[in-house]
Amino acid sequence: MAGRFEGTAVVDRPIEEVFAFLADGTNDPKFSPRVLEIAKTTDGPVGVGTVFKSTVKDAGMKTNREFEITEFQPPTRIRWAERSKNQVTAPEGGYDLAAQGGGTRVTVHNVLEGHGIGKLIAPLALRSARKGADQFAQAIKAAVEGS
Repeated sequence: MAGRFEGTAVVDRPIEEVFAFLADGTNDPKFSPRVLEIAKTTDGPVGVGTVFKSTVKDAGMKTNREFEITEFQPPTRIRWAERSKNQVTAPEGGYDLAAQGGGTRVTVHNVLEGHGIGKLIAPLALRSARKGADQFAQAIKAAVEGS
């Protein structure tokens, strides 16, 4: 069974600047402490088909992750799908951006899905993600505003 979480924050930066920051997946460690390293593995500018590979630490365990950009609509929408095979994956996720005053409202979401023994872990991961979703969005805000 899959479940969704989302968080929202208003970033004090223009929508184009926020989009550019989020489109560059190598910025993820600036707002996600679970991302230990990340690299773009495809050539060319970021867009549909771009792949990022990362090493993350969840619940004390390191795993390798691979995400592909599946939708890219500057400056309002980015979607991705996890292509790696882990116990808990994010088969879909994304950012929705909207101009708000002089800033940008950012909504981040992910769907989490368990596989094998991960079906037992996924509900716990989802509960934790839902609880921390707005804090995660606030971390994005701080990272963008600090860049």
